[in-house]
Amino acid sequence: MMGAVRLEPVDERNLEPLLSVAAAEAEPEDVMPPVQAPAGWSLARREAFREFHRASFGGLDGPTRTQMYAIVAGGEVVGMVRMTRCGEPGTVETGMWLGRSARGQGLGAAALRELLHAAAAAGMRTVVAETTPDNQGAVSVLRKCGAELREKDGKLRAEMCLDSALPAH
Repeated sequence: MMGAVRLEPVDERNLEPLLSVAAAEAEPEDVMPPVQAPAGWSLARREAFREFHRASFGGLDGPTRTQMYAIVAGGEVVGMVRMTRCGEPGTVETGMWLGRSARGQGLGAAALRELLHAAAAAGMRTVVAETTPDNQGAVSVLRKCGAELREKDGKLRAEMCLDSALPAH
């Protein structure tokens, strides 16, 4: 299943498939901000997941300054990647999650490459990300996409410059 991924802006059409993958193959704390709700994928938490994503339907110029994309591989939604405007102009921050069954197949790096192209197309110059040094999946994806990594206070900050040549599709 290597490689070919497509990013689709998250909207009402793919929100339920995205929620299904999240509920079946990810922990709530990995895919959404914490909410006061019963543990696990309770009804309240599913509703909060929908609201969290709907809040960003306005994209980079909307109230959350965030564009979320469903990651589609083999015709199925397998995860989500987003970009959020930062304080400094021309910079967006990214974050991503993949369902368990989609991990370890190169899909994360493929999705991040697609996101870098989308960010460049939106006029951005830099994409940054933050993770922890022990998140090997994320570190591997960031390295494959040419990120410059700096560790500080137990956090790993990644920076990808878009004005240099982008990694080929």
